[in-house]
Amino acid sequence: MEHMDDLSVTGCRRCEALVESRSRIVDGVGPADADLLFVGEAPGEQEDQGGEPFVGRSGDVLDDGLRDAGLARADVRITNCVRCRPPENRDPTSGELANCRPYLEREIEIVDPEVIVTLGKVPGEHLLGRDLAVTNEAGSIEDVEISGTTRRVLVCVHPAATLYDRSQRETFESTIEQASELAGDGGQAELGDF
Repeated sequence: MEHMDDLSVTGCRRCEALVESRSRIVDGVGPADADLLFVGEAPGEQEDQGGEPFVGRSGDVLDDGLRDAGLARADVRITNCVRCRPPENRDPTSGELANCRPYLEREIEIVDPEVIVTLGKVPGEHLLGRDLAVTNEAGSIEDVEISGTTRRVLVCVHPAATLYDRSQRETFESTIEQASELAGDGGQAELGDF
């Protein structure tokens, strides 16, 4: 039986293809009261195996960007639009995104972040509700109503984009720095944490 207990989803079987391809449901990680919420599209193979979003090479890029902006991974919340790995790491379908949307909205409601940072095209389009040119719009902020509350959404390129196109590194890093500044002192880690 499907259930969401606070920030954990158990027993969800809404998407047949994802139930077959996942080894587990990958919930978000980080404080339930984080000032910054980073949203990716879906777990990949390593995330599915480890049960945590943004691990592996993309996770290393994200961790480095956070550290350079004066943040620790432990101080932010990281989640995905879809909590189960799509087969062969394909993009989630619109139906899968819609099926998982209530879980994401509930997580946003509980965390109540100062800023939501979308990591890549899929989460940006999903939360903004429109087509998105991520490379051109990275660093832009929009106010979006999510579950009846206006939220600040900051568009960011996906960390993996920096691995395949080094020119995206500066865009990624400056957007993470911007997120840190928008979150204010409440999202800052102490230098002694490093």
